[in-house]
Parts: sequence; structure tokens; C-alpha cells
Amino acid sequence: MGGSEQNSLERFEQVKGQSPPRLPELSGQEPAKPLPTHPRPRPFRPPGGHKRGPRSGGRASPCRVFSAREGGPLALGCAPMSKRIRIIEGTWNCTSCDTKGILARHKKCPQCNNPRELTGKESEFDFGGTDAATGKALREGVTDETALELAGAGADWFCAYCGASNRGDQTLCKHCQAERTQDAKALQEEEAADDEHPLRAPPRASSAKKTLGKVALVLGGSLFFCCSGTLIYGLWSTATHDTSGQLVRTEWKRTVFQERFTPVTLEGWQDELHAQPPRMPVNGLGESAGVQNIRGCVSSRRGSRKVADGTERVCSTKTRKKACGTEEKCQTRNKGNGFQEEVCRDVTRYCDESYEDCRNETRYRQEPVYAQKCNYDTYQWKEVARRELSGQSGEPPRWPELSMSPTDRLRREEHYVLHVEYDDDGKKQATFEPKTEQEFLSWKPGQPVSVTVTNGGDIQKLLPR
Repeated sequence: MGGSEQNSLERFEQVKGQSPPRLPELSGQEPAKPLPTHPRPRPFRPPGGHKRGPRSGGRASPCRVFSAREGGPLALGCAPMSKRIRIIEGTWNCTSCDTKGILARHKKCPQCNNPRELTGKESEFDFGGTDAATGKALREGVTDETALELAGAGADWFCAYCGASNRGDQTLCKHCQAERTQDAKALQEEEAADDEHPLRAPPRASSAKKTLGKVALVLGGSLFFCCSGTLIYGLWSTATHDTSGQLVRTEWKRTVFQERFTPVTLEGWQDELHAQPPRMPVNGLGESAGVQNIRGCVSSRRGSRKVADGTERVCSTKTRKKACGTEEKCQTRNKGNGFQEEVCRDVTRYCDESYEDCRNETRYRQEPVYAQKCNYDTYQWKEVARRELSGQSGEPPRWPELSMSPTDRLRREEHYVLHVEYDDDGKKQATFEPKTEQEFLSWKPGQPVSVTVTNGGDIQKLLPR
């Protein structure tokens, strides 16, 4: 107990033995009874005095005072820490005697006594595997005090004279006693992660996602090879090359269609029909169909329109992330001396949660639209006769003859074909179609030709040779 508390208790004991003061007596009244006296309780202070906690914005201490039960003393305890630190020791391989798995605490090979050097990959340490889910090292942590002290000595440096490795806190080479110079190389020590923003292990893909990924990869690969094969064949088949050949024979075909301007009865919507007289053609030209005798109009369904019809509840299933407990995540940093520091924390684990997303949307119904449909008289060109002539090599093309009335017209079609034989890994045949009669008549059967042909067998160009 401090001096101030002792003095207060002594004063309290002195006052406790004295008689209480009396109030002045009033005439005709009984003397007032003395008031009961009780010592004022003093707040409990831990040994060493009470210290004010940090102001707002300061870092709170992990320790706090817990309430005592009836009459018992107050208990001072600490909340459990979520950060757990381990030191993992690596191993190295000696390139001089091929000894493997040497603990990092040994700066020299236990077998051949050669110092560990920077060259030859001797300073590339193996720290064992890690758990894929948490990132936690599978190797046991270091508990030996000597090894822990060595881990905290800083990054190793290598003597510029003999190349031996040394502790980071030593200034003289343990192997040759040379001083550490500016050109002495050192291993790199990784920066420690911020406590407020710790690094997290990569998220773990679920087995379902992995399976879907594999299926998508297989399907994507199959589709890629299929499309690639089709594309490659398409490019190959359209590639052209020149070769020599001979015109084997020619063919032609000509057709004449006789059409007559004929009266017909059609149907149409009343709002689109405008009465006008027809005009007859002259030598197959200058005609106008016209619209006459609009009649027999009836109401018919022309279509439909969308009309608002109240609201409806529309729901869809969606997925969101939800906190579902905690999981351990670990990170490591290389201390540059064959040891690595592992920091594990309990972080929030998130799970997928399905939920219904519902909203009110306008409901629509289809409403029929009616209009007046009518019959009317008009004219159309209709085929009434057809004549066709064809011929082969040596026969000049000619048109078939047809007799015409004043309301008739003739429509003509012509088609020409050249049959070519060319050399391309053997004798092959293909056809070429001239566009005009003049071009067709310039070719004679038996004529040598130069052929530009695709790998697919289509003639792109034909020239006399």
C-alpha cells in the first residue's frame, strides 16, 4: 500500500474513535439523534498506482481488468492474441562434398568443414512444403534458444576475401578474421508485413470450381482445335496457284419468259388502299397496277399491342458473400540467414450464400388490334409461257421466239459454261462461267489455257495460252 493510502487509513481510525458532533437544540424539541458514520470506500488501484488509459485514437492494450466476484480480488488478464509467430529453419546442400539437408544454423558443412558460400546455390535454402489452404509451413517451428538467437541476428553476409558466410551481427569473418567491408555481399531480408494490413494467402478454389474449370478447359480446347482446323482448311482451300490446261467443250442455255399484265383480286388494309385507275403497258413498259372497286371490308386482327396490367412479383436467385467464421491464414518472410518468420492470423472466412432478390415489375398483357381488311381489283405481271434453247461446242447461242400481245413483255435469261481440263497432280476437270456472250464466243474447244485454280478446285481466272 502506498504512503497516501496509509495516511488516509490512519486519519480514518482517529476520526472513528471520536464522538460525532451534535446539532444545536431548539426549544421544545427533543435532541436530534446522531447520524450514522461509515468510512468512504476508496477505489481499488493496482500496485504501483493507477495509470490513465490511452486517449481516443491510441492503440489499446491487449490486457484489461476483469470484474471480481463477491468479495474477491480483481483479476488482471489478457485477451487471447490472434497473431501467432513461428521461426522456421531451412536446410542447405554442400556443393563440396554433396552433403544434403544441412540445418541453416551451421555456417560450415558438418562433413567437410567447408564454409557455406553465396555461389553454387549453397545459400538457397529449402524450408519444406506449405499447406495449400492456409499457407502454413509443414515443418516444425524452432524452439532452441541458440537457433532463435541466430535467426534474430539479421541477414547473413559473405566475406569479400574468403567468401564464407557470417552472422549479420558480426563485424569480423569467422573463417578468416577479415573485417566486413562495403563490398561484402549479403542476403536480402524481406520486409515485415504491417500488422494492420497483413498479407493473406491466396484464396482457395473449391473443388467444384476446379472441376468446372477443367471441364471448361477441355471444352474450350476442343472448340479451339475444331475452329482452328476449320479455319486452316478454309485458308488452304481458298489459296490459289497457276497451272496449264485445255478447253474441252462449251455449253450455253437461253430462256425467254412471256409475262402478261393480268387483272387480279387482292386483299389489303383499308387505310393503305387509295383508289386510282390502272395504266396498261406499251411494249411491256409504262404500266401502273392501280386500285379499283374497294369492297367487302371486314374487321380482322391486324396484330397486337402490349398493355400494362398491374404489377407482379419477380424473384431471382443470386449469390453473395457472407462471413461464416474464421480460418487460419499464414505468411512467411525470409530473414536472409536461413530462417524464415511465419505469422499466422485468424481471418474472417467468407462463404457463398444464395438468396432471393425480389422486386415488383409492371405486368403486361397482349391486346389484339383490329382493322378493316378489304378486297380490291388491280393488275399483276404473270408468266403465261416459257421457251428454252441450249447448245454445245460449235453451236452459236440464239434466243427462242415467242409471239406477244400488246399487254405482254418478255424476260430473258442466259447461261454459259466452259469445261476445262488441267494438270494438278494428275488430270482434273472444272468449269468456268463467262458473264457475257462476247466473252463466251472468244473461247474455242481444244484451245490451250492458263488456269488460276484454288486448292478446292474452283477456277478463279482463265486466260488463253
